Amino acid sequence: MTKLVDRIRSIDAFRAVTMFLMIFVNDLDGIPGTPEWLKHAGINDDALGLADTIFPAFLFIVGLSIPYAFENRIRKDDAKIPLRILTRTFALVFIGFFHANMETYDEANAVLPRPVWDSLATFSFFFIFIDYSKSTSLIKRYISQGLGIALLIAVCAVYKSNDPGHPWLHLTWWGILGLIGWAYGVCAFIYYYSNGVLWVQAAAWLFFMFFNIDVHFGLLNFLAPVQKYVWLSGNGAMQAFTMAGIFVSVLYIRLNKTGELKLLWVGMFLISVILFNLGFIVRYFSGGISKLRDTPSWTLICTGISLVIYAVFVLIVDVGKKYNLFKIIEPAGTSTFTCYLLPFLFYPLYQMTDFNYPQYMDQGTGGLIRSLLFAFVVVQLAGLLERVNVKLKI
Repeated sequence: MTKLVDRIRSIDAFRAVTMFLMIFVNDLDGIPGTPEWLKHAGINDDALGLADTIFPAFLFIVGLSIPYAFENRIRKDDAKIPLRILTRTFALVFIGFFHANMETYDEANAVLPRPVWDSLATFSFFFIFIDYSKSTSLIKRYISQGLGIALLIAVCAVYKSNDPGHPWLHLTWWGILGLIGWAYGVCAFIYYYSNGVLWVQAAAWLFFMFFNIDVHFGLLNFLAPVQKYVWLSGNGAMQAFTMAGIFVSVLYIRLNKTGELKLLWVGMFLISVILFNLGFIVRYFSGGISKLRDTPSWTLICTGISLVIYAVFVLIVDVGKKYNLFKIIEPAGTSTFTCYLLPFLFYPLYQMTDFNYPQYMDQGTGGLIRSLLFAFVVVQLAGLLERVNVKLKI
């Protein structure tokens, strides 16, 4: 693996903007009178909204970050990297499992109202996953994490599902964090055990893209009876996004080392053109463009979009040295996990206090502005928490 020197700020800026937009579009969902192109397209629609491009971009960024994160850990203790991959994967899948079960909580028959249950579960994650500073005593850390674990056990004990066939916590889907976890785990192991060789990353990316296409064309239907036992991480779309990010970072490192960084834009532009064309070609044969169905067109087109956008970030931030343009939302790139979990405290609080926005902020332009402000408040709160050493880390 190539030695790295500097932190790549373009990734931080890209991550910050993506997380800000993720909070924004999630809050915007369901507000009437707002532009449909900002929202998720329906499950049966052949369409692509802004919201449908955010999750692919985030997975792409996960991939971008892997080579740099691994280099830092290699300098510390190479032997612990596989264990680190496993623990991070498990943590993401574990939290995603709980988030998915929030959707099937049976408030009518459970001991706790759903907002209370959601809040307590989220607080437990805060206690467990706080990034404790080196100056924090082990006793304080163990007490805090023990409290989080005890709280999580308690909310598990009182959970009731609205699914008659599964009255307790059960697997419905992996949740957003779970999907990220599976993608990270698979792709991180590929990168690590291939020693970051460029052609292996490219081959793995191509494999997952074609795996996704094969699934939607029905070519792999004969594997359905055994899939749930040997392959738990979907139809390849999430891994394709992540491997694309890894490939781009490895290419970036190589070209930067040889002083040929200009070729990066040429390469990303050509690849994105190919992906856009392939995406629109297979659109007619594999279910259209749909995030909710993980169609090949969605995978190919959104990967192309992420490539183009990241090329712009590299130009602005790494070449133009304009990282300060993104300072106002920097916590979304440095305390990303905290930003993601904070809304899981805000929304239950709204319900418990019967809080309602004024009517003009609950529809149309007012609703649009409100969602932008909400995203900004969440990001600034995450920044404030980071300044007082409350930052979540998996």
